[in-house]
Amino acid sequence: MRVELVTSLKRQATKILADLHSSKEPVLITEHGQPSAYLVDVDHYEFMQQRMQILEGVARGEQAIKNKEILPNSAAKDKMSKWLK
Repeated sequence: MRVELVTSLKRQATKILADLHSSKEPVLITEHGQPSAYLVDVDHYEFMQQRMQILEGVARGEQAIKNKEILPNSAAKDKMSKWLK
């Protein structure tokens, strides 16, 4: 992973962004020698957000199973029919 100082980002933002778009590799921005932020490509960020939504759905499903909040298969199909078309 590429690491850049915050001062480099201030001075060379256009170049750093161009490199980010071509390499798709996240850039770690440091401030006073400490990690401060990550700079990521928009497509990669959106992909991560979609993946997070899926994982949150799986976690909710696991919690529902633990709480015995389950539905018979036919009821689940009816409830999910709008997504199964």
